[in-house]
Amino acid sequence: MKRIVTLQDISCVGRCSTTVALPVISAMGVECGILPTAVLSTHTMFQNFTCVDLSDQIQPISEAWKKEGISFDGIYTGYLASSQQCGQITDFFDHFRTRDNLILVDPAMADNGKLYPAFDQDFPSAMAEVCAKADVILPNITEGCLLTGMPYKTEYDPSYITELLQRLLKLGCRTAVLTGVSYKPNKLGIASLDQDGNSFSYFTKKCPQSYHGTGDLYSSTAFGGLMRGLSLGDALSLAADYVVECIEVTSRSSEARWYGAEFESQIPWLCRELEKRLG
Repeated sequence: MKRIVTLQDISCVGRCSTTVALPVISAMGVECGILPTAVLSTHTMFQNFTCVDLSDQIQPISEAWKKEGISFDGIYTGYLASSQQCGQITDFFDHFRTRDNLILVDPAMADNGKLYPAFDQDFPSAMAEVCAKADVILPNITEGCLLTGMPYKTEYDPSYITELLQRLLKLGCRTAVLTGVSYKPNKLGIASLDQDGNSFSYFTKKCPQSYHGTGDLYSSTAFGGLMRGLSLGDALSLAADYVVECIEVTSRSSEARWYGAEFESQIPWLCRELEKRLG
């Protein structure tokens, strides 16, 4: 069984970050260790929440793992709390990277054309350093623009997405994947490009609903698929299909919208689809 570690925050209530990554990746048949970057009482869609930054714990935990000789087949990062943490994460990569493991970075910092309020204008450049050391990065279009300096657009053609992917590759990652790509009103999906010029895109129907944490759900599922041996294209398409399944189930509940997409009830669907696509 493969072993990975995910570095992102824990929201004690609410479906996002580690609360999504741990059960999804584990259900996909991959051991999932965690290194929390912060602990929140709930995710930030709730009106009242507490937050404790755990930057002071990252190095001690890393040192303890090194002394134990612990290694990982994959490393997956999500929400990082500060520019300081970005530096700590690049150090973590240097310490735990091997010839064979896979590093995936979800640069969770912005959406809808705006940087999250918790971050200052220097944060994207710090996150770009994290992305530079990754094998695969998974920004949305807003994050891609902030990482590269390209202007953010809500209306665009494929050439805009191609240029954005090319600029993301110049950061240093091996493969760039853009999420939230849409060329038609009723379709939403992803587009990817790697350093060898290989491209891939996949689109599903565009759901009218939007829920907190679906980006985390997508990244976690894609990473789990890669760790189980799916090709990049198969992992990305499985993740997209799973997110749609979860959104449709959640849309039938009047209460779940505050908590995030209801992924738990659809884990059996995910496991069946994974085994089917593994052949």
